[in-house]
Amino acid sequence: MSATTLVHERNPAPAGGGTLIADGLAMTGRHLHKLRAAPGVLILTQTMPITMLLFFGYVFGSALAVPGEEYRAFLVPGLLAATAANGLMTGMFQAAQDCHRGVMDRFRTLPMSRAAVPLGATAAEVLTTAVGLVPLMLVGYAAGWRIEDGAAGALGAFGLLLLFRFATSWVGYWLGLLIRDEEAAGQLGSATFVLPLLSSAYIPTGGMPGWVRTVAEWNPISALAAATRELFGNAAPAVDAAWPSAHPVAGTLAWAAVLLTVFVPLTVRRYARDSRG
Repeated sequence: MSATTLVHERNPAPAGGGTLIADGLAMTGRHLHKLRAAPGVLILTQTMPITMLLFFGYVFGSALAVPGEEYRAFLVPGLLAATAANGLMTGMFQAAQDCHRGVMDRFRTLPMSRAAVPLGATAAEVLTTAVGLVPLMLVGYAAGWRIEDGAAGALGAFGLLLLFRFATSWVGYWLGLLIRDEEAAGQLGSATFVLPLLSSAYIPTGGMPGWVRTVAEWNPISALAAATRELFGNAAPAVDAAWPSAHPVAGTLAWAAVLLTVFVPLTVRRYARDSRG
């Protein structure tokens, strides 16, 4: 909050008419400052995927068709994809928390671009995710996962993960603006845990029942998981899967484009409408 206030005390602008980039950077700094002030939240969100890697990789891995180290090599890209999709939960909780505590009302009194508040929050999500993926990858490397297809593919996978985090954060922020209640957002956010389970993030879709497999293969997380496996050189996409999972890089880009096209204007419109109300 202090970063945003300082920007506009030094650079006054007409109400709602601040520059998007400057205001967005100020709001990004505000969200990063919040994380620095509450390191426990950041630690919890960063260590959860590592805990799941150890649990799924060493407990469930022995019971699956791709056991042991081979399963862990399959699992790590899926966990990276699930972590990227977690922007849905964190974006929703952040927006609902700010609404519930009256912070959003204070933002609306500032002379800033209406898009700057959600843009700053989603940009901060991308930055924290970029840092948070590194420990998971290092633990995955220790567990047997490897980047098999060179630096170019790895950078492409990393870029897709951050793009997807950016897109899902906008979806979550819009939901948070709708919910406006911190407790309700926390409860609904915990329900999003099922989304990676109904995908190819943790297990291959080939052994799923027919309708479940169809739903899982059209799940955007499945496309992202398959794309990261392909770009890291861990596994080729299944040719008999639904289109997004059979062409996972194109499928992930398509899903991200759809989510951003739909939810960026919805989020900005919702924020602006609340400011008029």
